Amino acid sequence: MTEGYFITGTDTGIGKTLVSCALLHAFAANGRKVIGMKPVAAGCENGHWMDVDLLVAASTVSAPCKLVNPYALIPPLAPHIAAKQSNIEIDPTVIQKAFFELKKTAETVIIEGVGGFLVPLSGQYDGADLARILNLPVILVVGLRLGCLNHALLTAQAVKANGLRLGGWVANGIDPQMLAQKENIQTLKQRLDCPLLGIIPFVKDMNLKNISKLLDIRELA
Repeated sequence: MTEGYFITGTDTGIGKTLVSCALLHAFAANGRKVIGMKPVAAGCENGHWMDVDLLVAASTVSAPCKLVNPYALIPPLAPHIAAKQSNIEIDPTVIQKAFFELKKTAETVIIEGVGGFLVPLSGQYDGADLARILNLPVILVVGLRLGCLNHALLTAQAVKANGLRLGGWVANGIDPQMLAQKENIQTLKQRLDCPLLGIIPFVKDMNLKNISKLLDIRELA
């Protein structure tokens, strides 16, 4: 089993945090020491970054917040814009060093990306650069809604074009009204060259431990 996974998605708001936390619970249930990492979090509510709080709660080991979340940005904007407004320059090498430190405390590190795979982080770097520097297998979260086929296939293409391995994908039912959901999933199963780790149905009250049971991490190398 690898030392970590980079979680990306077809867009923002499609369930990367949900899947990241579920993966943490799934690995923990298999006896592994796990920790979640959110390199860049944008959008603070009442002094908290919800994604970071959820990842910390799902981890079995603890680490300083500066390692778990090196860049905590207040504006709920694209990371490069939020960082510029905060007079901060996002440096992927800082995130890489934090990841190396987290590896000392946990057997598996689940790293949740920000936005989509190619979202800009600064004038020089984007999400693909970060994933490439970390050099981990990528897990793609596909938000099941109209348009997801194109978004998923383009993201998978971008991952491979950056020399990274697509370790698996998760189908997340974000739209309860989506038509032909099963047919869309089947299409992606045929076209994505990696295992489907699980299908998460649309639910209002999400119990992360229960959702983790829907994921088959045995498919991950």
